[in-house]
Amino acid sequence: MAVVFEKPKALTDAPFHYCPGCTHGIIHRLVAEAIDELGIEGKTVGVAPVGCAVMAYDYFACDMVEAAHGRAPAVATGIKRALPENIVFTYQGDGDLASIGMAETVHAATRNENITIIFVNNAIYGMTGGQMAPTSLPGQVTQTSPYGRDVKTQGFPIKVSELLSSLDAPEYIERVAVNNVKNVNKAKKAIKKAFQNQIEGKGFSLVEVVSSCPTNWGMTPSKALQWVDEKMIPYYPLGVYRDKSAEKKED
Repeated sequence: MAVVFEKPKALTDAPFHYCPGCTHGIIHRLVAEAIDELGIEGKTVGVAPVGCAVMAYDYFACDMVEAAHGRAPAVATGIKRALPENIVFTYQGDGDLASIGMAETVHAATRNENITIIFVNNAIYGMTGGQMAPTSLPGQVTQTSPYGRDVKTQGFPIKVSELLSSLDAPEYIERVAVNNVKNVNKAKKAIKKAFQNQIEGKGFSLVEVVSSCPTNWGMTPSKALQWVDEKMIPYYPLGVYRDKSAEKKED
């Protein structure tokens, strides 16, 4: 009988600890599939964050390093410069990357470090109980914005892909989602492209993945996916924000 579906080899057998309906598991699988298809597991080093994916080192079969909160891009930079033949990626949430780690992210991008960042945007602090994140939407109710995010006092959400694409250096920035099959397939292509860019030495690639957090949003998994479609994607439009290689071909 032909095998039509199996676990990626770049994932271990450890069961995920994520909440029911959380899309971290989908994103982990897409990263692992890209590693498998590119044949790079033996030379890949992942950098785990502080956040819901803090135990990503248990799930990916490649070498993994745990970084201090927000410092994954700095750690990845050091690994890549010391071991330039290795493929180095970070896997970070919005609290880790867009808050305490924003400086590391921006400076790694503006230096065009040849690393790959997988950025998971679920608009909330997941691991610590559902506080407002830098990416929480205007009016969004969280543990620390019980009346909804008030942009007059709490500011507007940070749009990471738009921010980084305003820099001159980065090679590739794309925002994707994993709320339906069509978007999952697009996300897979983007993640694989981000790794391929590093293999080819093109420089900094970041894939922002709009994700769901049913537990801290107070929704069922199906309602959370619907909320991604109706609320998050209109505020965080999907698409390619920077692709230098494609721009050069057009020129």
